[in-house]
Amino acid sequence: MTLALEWIDEREYSDEEAESGWPQLLERLLQIAGQAEGVEEGVVTVTLTDDEGIRELNKEYRGLDKPTDVLSFPLRGGEEPNIHYDDDFETLEGGNPEDVGGDPFAELLGDIVISVPRMHAQADDYGHSAERELGFLFVHGFLHLLGYDHESEEQEKDMFAKQEAVLSKAGLTR
Repeated sequence: MTLALEWIDEREYSDEEAESGWPQLLERLLQIAGQAEGVEEGVVTVTLTDDEGIRELNKEYRGLDKPTDVLSFPLRGGEEPNIHYDDDFETLEGGNPEDVGGDPFAELLGDIVISVPRMHAQADDYGHSAERELGFLFVHGFLHLLGYDHESEEQEKDMFAKQEAVLSKAGLTR
């Protein structure tokens, strides 16, 4: 098995022409990040949604009735698997007992859900391309799938350095 990306687009509308390179971009970022982290196999599912779709997930899993930019749902883990949710770098932990040992879906690394409207707004706010922001959110979510977090200043510094290294290698600089 290799490191693979599954792609789901739940949005009602999309700009097919402007977004045509996104699957290849995220596949490339997955390979670069996987290589950097020594992850050679597994499946990552990325779901593109809108603010309403991510708001519903945020409400269901975090109790926060508001949209966010990215949610990560790790499906592999140790004895106490974690689910990481990002909203301005807040992180909560939870778990699913089905993810502990003997999981028939062991090759699944997890799911990353990205709100495309928030991604575009943040790209505008930061003054960089939509592709750069999409890449940032994807790599951020991927690192959460691997257990990285940013609850402390040291963890945040480490995680963000890893993100920037992957994005730089892919040519996605600010």
